[in-house]
Amino acid sequence: MAKAGVIGLDIGTTRVRAAEVVFGGGGRGVNAQPTLVRYGEAPLPPGAVRDGEVADQATVSGTIRQLWAEARFPSKDVNIGVGNQRVVVRELDLPWMPPSQVRASLPFQVQELLPMSTDEAVLDYYATGETDGPNGRMLQGMLVAATRDTVNANVMAVETAGLRPQLVDLNPFALMRSVVRGDLAQRTVGVVDIGARVTQVIISAHGAPQFVRMLPSGGQNVTEAVAGALQVSGVDAENIKREVGVGFAVAPELMPAAEAVNSVVRPLIEAIRNTFVYYAGNHPGAGIDVVVLTGGGSHLPGLGQYLSSASRLAVTIGDPLSTLKVAKSAHPERLTAQSSLLALPLGLAFGLAA
Repeated sequence: MAKAGVIGLDIGTTRVRAAEVVFGGGGRGVNAQPTLVRYGEAPLPPGAVRDGEVADQATVSGTIRQLWAEARFPSKDVNIGVGNQRVVVRELDLPWMPPSQVRASLPFQVQELLPMSTDEAVLDYYATGETDGPNGRMLQGMLVAATRDTVNANVMAVETAGLRPQLVDLNPFALMRSVVRGDLAQRTVGVVDIGARVTQVIISAHGAPQFVRMLPSGGQNVTEAVAGALQVSGVDAENIKREVGVGFAVAPELMPAAEAVNSVVRPLIEAIRNTFVYYAGNHPGAGIDVVVLTGGGSHLPGLGQYLSSASRLAVTIGDPLSTLKVAKSAHPERLTAQSSLLALPLGLAFGLAA
């Protein structure tokens, strides 16, 4: 009997995507080579998911059921993620304690650090190391706090679709796990996922997360800016956006579109650059080696070059399939062109608690 895989389910603004991964003897290690055995996606109508959070539970649940029926995923157990402006991620050192006690202690240690009550939050802690100093043995890591409403909205949509969430993960951590593998696991990497409405930035050093930031802008914001400037439909605006790109000479009649693209892309790139500058300023001698782009918005022509010029860093499009085997059942011929879009569902499948 074939070995059961782990399924990562990404509920995005415009699509739901799911990937089933089978892990061999190497497990989930950064140098292992798991196998993608199944992948599927289904479109979501506008407004079903807003700012990274399920807004129309019935529609999202119906779309997930449709995806499961069409892609024939063999299990109803899934790992899902959260990631938007209502998720707080901060570096935090804690007095050392056994891992089993860390989560239980968080409500009593972090209330003053959060813009919400701990009663309204789902809390977690991602330990990245330990130190011994004047204050004794300390844990180094990252506090994750998500509003309970955000988590519940996604969980309920999945459960209503008849699936069983096994793990609710932080999207940036999932992105890091799928992209920062092989050679990249030995470097300091800035992963930038440009989604439809949310851009997620995670900085990883030697395979461990160091800094996370969520930015409330993405590819759909660019499309809407073009649609408004030219008074065209969203479909036409999407095509014009990709024709215009960033930093290219355009015909006079497309100048309003180019200005609309720049009106969104320029502040987004500046915010990403400022994130890198902030990280470098707080981690002397630990500069970023390379930036890896994922997400649909990363494919806007010229955007990678623009970010490279603004940040003075090497920028590349992520290929999470490069360190995986792809079974024929996953139809590899269909996935090559959209490899970077698979980063999140693949990373969710890599979830450690699965």
